[in-house]
Amino acid sequence: MLAEKTGVLLVNLGTPDDPGRSAVYRYLKQFLLDRRVIDIPWLFRQVLVRGIIAPFRSGSSSELYKRLWTDQGSPIKIYGFSVAKKLQNMLGEDYTVALAM
Repeated sequence: MLAEKTGVLLVNLGTPDDPGRSAVYRYLKQFLLDRRVIDIPWLFRQVLVRGIIAPFRSGSSSELYKRLWTDQGSPIKIYGFSVAKKLQNMLGEDYTVALAM
């Protein structure tokens, strides 16, 4: 019989695939269109995100991501996996730690 493990899931809103404007635009749409992030009716959320937020924020957000991006990629992704690995080592084999974005 296999030993039972406790799962630990670390969750964050994610990160763009790269700091370019198109990737940031896709990322903004992906998480802001989630009804749990912006809790307004579907049609209004679509207009707000696709018509206002993503087009106007993707450029300035992209510039910020470019300043933060590292040779290894997105800092939130790099540090997220690092935290998950360190927590896994601390908790030991009775636990399974995973990062979700």
